[in-house]
Amino acid sequence: MPDNKYRIEVTPAPQFIPEQSDPDNGRFIFAYTITIKNTGEIPAQLVSRHWIITDANNEVQEVRGLGVVGKQPLLQPGESFEYTSGSSLTTSIGTMKGAYQMVAEDGTHFEAEIPEFVLASPRALH
Repeated sequence: MPDNKYRIEVTPAPQFIPEQSDPDNGRFIFAYTITIKNTGEIPAQLVSRHWIITDANNEVQEVRGLGVVGKQPLLQPGESFEYTSGSSLTTSIGTMKGAYQMVAEDGTHFEAEIPEFVLASPRALH
């Protein structure tokens, strides 16, 4: 059973950016806003991220790096951090999922799962 002290809720909200996309040349740009909320009982810091991005051709990109948008937010219990970033696909539809690597104030390392979400241009889903 997971420890309630270490709990992070991740809520993604993707959107297609038509003005930056070039569908004729296989360039589909998406933005996503992520809300990270500490629903646990102990302060925790987001240290790094691991994304798995899959397009409609099952081409997978993995992205790993420190922090998010250049920050490593420390979240007190009940506190949220929101950021917006982007992704580029060569197909009009794809998915993203992953995990944030967190370190709690007591030194415990744990992962916050990023639930899979769909990136789709409006005409991709009929």
